Amino acid sequence: MNKDTRIYIAGHRGMVGSAIWRTLTGKGYTNLIGKTSTELDLRSQTQVAIFFETEKPEVIIDAAARVGGILANNNYPYQFLMENMQIQNNLIDFSLKADVQKFIFLGSSCIYPKLAPQPLKEEYLLTGPLEPTNEWYALAKIAGVKSCEAIRKQFGKDYISLMPTNLYGTYDNFDLNTSHVLPAMMRKFHEAKENGNTPVELWGSGTPMREFLFVDDLADAVIFALENKFQENLYNVGTGTDLTIKELAELIQNAVGHTGEILWDSSKPDGTPRKLMDVSKMEQEGWKAKVGLKEGIQLTYQWYLKNQETFKQVKL
Repeated sequence: MNKDTRIYIAGHRGMVGSAIWRTLTGKGYTNLIGKTSTELDLRSQTQVAIFFETEKPEVIIDAAARVGGILANNNYPYQFLMENMQIQNNLIDFSLKADVQKFIFLGSSCIYPKLAPQPLKEEYLLTGPLEPTNEWYALAKIAGVKSCEAIRKQFGKDYISLMPTNLYGTYDNFDLNTSHVLPAMMRKFHEAKENGNTPVELWGSGTPMREFLFVDDLADAVIFALENKFQENLYNVGTGTDLTIKELAELIQNAVGHTGEILWDSSKPDGTPRKLMDVSKMEQEGWKAKVGLKEGIQLTYQWYLKNQETFKQVKL
């Protein structure tokens, strides 16, 4: 891998893609390719074919996806299944046709069965039913993992899949209607602080356990995978540690400086009791997460304060 290798980052403006772009630039890579969705519709075979012909990328990092929370997944199952498959199928297939030697496919921990043992190991893939609330997205991502595995097996190319745990960080989505738990909590605590430290109401009992990875750590893992040849095709990326939602809330509350009460609405669902990744395979390759949760939350809140007027809004 040379510093002038032509690297295309699909989804370079998203939270993950922008972190990868920043990290690559910081490491001296000078030939990065990025296209907005208006410049290149990854769902279109024709447009993707023209892109490969004209830009001639040598490495592909696929951080592009149709994403959303439970409500969006439930309301638009066809789009979450079909559009994600179109995006990844076009990128993977044209990479193979163009003899691209290195492809990094990014997925999600939701590819694993809903009731798989904890912590989640890579070999648990396809051993049981998926979580119904996001099975459409998960099925698309599983197809991507298996496509990269098939190319690796049949053609011997270095195509690998990285499955991150729950991500957070700069350029996150703080829209209360569509955001995930950590950014949603951060915004709630901040607005309550601004309103005189009013009480903050949170869903559930606070007892479920979750794992969180700072997005810059994922970017670091991607670059590590870029610069090294891994032994297998599928790797979990996370911290290997988790905490309760109640402990998470208290960490965020302290970082924000909210001094009011936290009210737990136990009539609301808790979700899966625990969701922890086994990251031993990644550690065996030589990579470990660096940013602790407390530090990552502080960095995210600093970014939040500077960018409140430009938060990403998810539109369907």
